[in-house]
Amino acid sequence: MGSLLLANGRVLDPASGFDQIASVLIRDGHIAGIGTEAGLAGGEVERLDCSGKVVCPGLIDLHVHLREPGQTGKETIATGARAAARGGFTTVVCMPNTSPSIDSASTVALIQEKARDAVVRVEVTGALSKGIAGEELAPIGSLARAGVVALTDDGHCIQNNDLMRRALEYARQFGLPVMDHCQDYGLVTDGVMHEGHWSLVLGLRGWPSAGEEMIVARNILLAEQTGTHVHCQHLSAAGSIRLLREARRRGVPISGEACPHHFVLTDASIAGGDEFWREDGAELARRWFDGAALPSWPPYHTHWKMNPPLRSAADRAAILEGVVDGTLDVIASDHAPHTEAEKEVEFDFAPFGIVGLETELSLSLMQFHHTGRLSLGALLAKLTCNPARLLRLDGGRGTLAVGGLADVTVLDPDATWTCDRHETASKSRNNPFHGWCMKGRAMHTIVGGRVVWSLGS
Repeated sequence: MGSLLLANGRVLDPASGFDQIASVLIRDGHIAGIGTEAGLAGGEVERLDCSGKVVCPGLIDLHVHLREPGQTGKETIATGARAAARGGFTTVVCMPNTSPSIDSASTVALIQEKARDAVVRVEVTGALSKGIAGEELAPIGSLARAGVVALTDDGHCIQNNDLMRRALEYARQFGLPVMDHCQDYGLVTDGVMHEGHWSLVLGLRGWPSAGEEMIVARNILLAEQTGTHVHCQHLSAAGSIRLLREARRRGVPISGEACPHHFVLTDASIAGGDEFWREDGAELARRWFDGAALPSWPPYHTHWKMNPPLRSAADRAAILEGVVDGTLDVIASDHAPHTEAEKEVEFDFAPFGIVGLETELSLSLMQFHHTGRLSLGALLAKLTCNPARLLRLDGGRGTLAVGGLADVTVLDPDATWTCDRHETASKSRNNPFHGWCMKGRAMHTIVGGRVVWSLGS
């Protein structure tokens, strides 16, 4: 493996606080040095001009659905990895709700084998319960020895509190965090969208915020009792943020993540584009579109159906506040591909989920960096060192530490582009941001010192 010099970019490493114009030398797949170009460029070195760009640790998404094995019509490890590279991600963490579910060491090994040919690093989570059915614990020790980085029944939620407690106790023995999809089935029942004004107007079955908040409260109590770190996935409700904030202040080992669709969109989206732009999107229209034509979509469009659902403007504001004040210290996509045929049905019957790997960085930059809510370094921490620390990823991932793996993202926070759901590496097109004006995107994605994707190549 040769040498690569990332020359004269703004080198920004949130983990160390390093932030200055510099060059990064990569040799044999590792970071060999950071300094001036003249001081690093001895010998034969391939040069990549990064002037005017930001050079940061490779982005990490700890919540993606790659659908393999068993659902490869929606996505494969290979196509999901290519979508991740286009979005600037060098490591993704796949969820276990596949067919079969990832509840055995042999399934972990299958995914690890296929991931060897992926263009980005793919880490694996193991199921908490057999068949993610919430009835019997999965073989947590075997999964740990097989190399999973966390345990989760994502897509499902263990309802039996005693079983969840035992799962946390076993997870702690093996040093694994538990990631939980917070959903109380008794409260949510058959809801398909947020319970509120728009569910009444549209005549759709409501999904109350309490259906999430109840499990967040449960997880706080169990994390405090067992000492196991619990990470609450894709939080969407203001009450969840309040509960998490208070628990973290008390030192409870609990954390949470925000998804871009929850801090950009609201339940008014399901009433159609006109209603969203009039009700909850007016400020976005002024700031993001600057007089350009606004995207339009009809009511009941299933690209706006996700789990947990899009909630009210007040919930969106609470998520934004939670990201800014550190209550939510990770941003993740919950990339959930589905085929066109699956989504082109009545709203009640469509599956939950949207793709998100290729828009995550831009939406995050637009809502936090370009508004001044967060510095660029503080924002990138939620996409690099914070998820790496939570999952204890090896090789210095999430940092630009000398000697660490050369997983690097080169991005332009000011690059403007228009999202087109058909221009994607994913096999699926269920992207609600089609036609949206975007600002900021990855220019180059580098994994182990190799450029695996470049804009325009």
